Amino acid sequence: MTPEDMDLLAALGRARAGLAVDVDKTYVVESRLAPLARREGFDSIEALIAALRAKREERLIWAVVEALTFNETSFFRDREVFTHLRDTVLPTLSKARRDQPIRIWSAACSTGQEVYSLAMAAGESREVEPGAKFEFFGSDLSERCLEKAQSGLYTQFEIQRGLPITQLVKHFANQDDTWEISPRIRQSVRWKRINLLSDLSSLGRFDVILLRHVLAGIDASLHGRLIESLAARLADDGVLVLSPDDLLTGAAATLFEASDQAGVFARRPADQAEAAA
Repeated sequence: MTPEDMDLLAALGRARAGLAVDVDKTYVVESRLAPLARREGFDSIEALIAALRAKREERLIWAVVEALTFNETSFFRDREVFTHLRDTVLPTLSKARRDQPIRIWSAACSTGQEVYSLAMAAGESREVEPGAKFEFFGSDLSERCLEKAQSGLYTQFEIQRGLPITQLVKHFANQDDTWEISPRIRQSVRWKRINLLSDLSSLGRFDVILLRHVLAGIDASLHGRLIESLAARLADDGVLVLSPDDLLTGAAATLFEASDQAGVFARRPADQAEAAA
């Protein structure tokens, strides 16, 4: 791949999805595009890029952009975050919502392990009010990731990455070389392909939004815009969950206040946010 090829890919990734593609890491980009080139019938990545330049076909452009996204995930990743949500955040919301459902959105859900982990944790919380209702939503830019998430099927390797044996026995059934999550858990989640840089106003309001291990792959100049867009989709007492090492700066920092758990931010009341701006 030439520097011009990398510049083209970086420009497409940023324009379509706000991706931060490091043009110096050719080997990373090649590792993500090689499977796509094979699926699309090209004999090389160079042939794939040549087709991009020649045809400017929207379907192929989006397939490339999706391939460039970072989709690393695992069950109960950063376990202390799930413990905090289970034992502190969800019980508090269940008391406030009473008979109203608690709406939870994994905004970059990848292959589904994150939102499934939270669904399992919510069902096992001893502090949540009896009869509390939950609505789980998972979205991602990648159609292929969403297809896998909706299937609820995981390999032995994926299961071994973070899933406690107690949850495996309780919520999964073995099928030859794969494990299938229980229909009850799988059917509790609704899925949708969403570009987080698009207009999100039609999604309604959520009580918890998770955007974990995502900002590092997004162009830094777009962080504030993205966080403010998600803040507009949060309930007044809602919670935003980022990665433990993510920080809020600028105008976005005025919208939230940090909790005792790294990466978990409480929505600041509107009057306080205005005063802090």
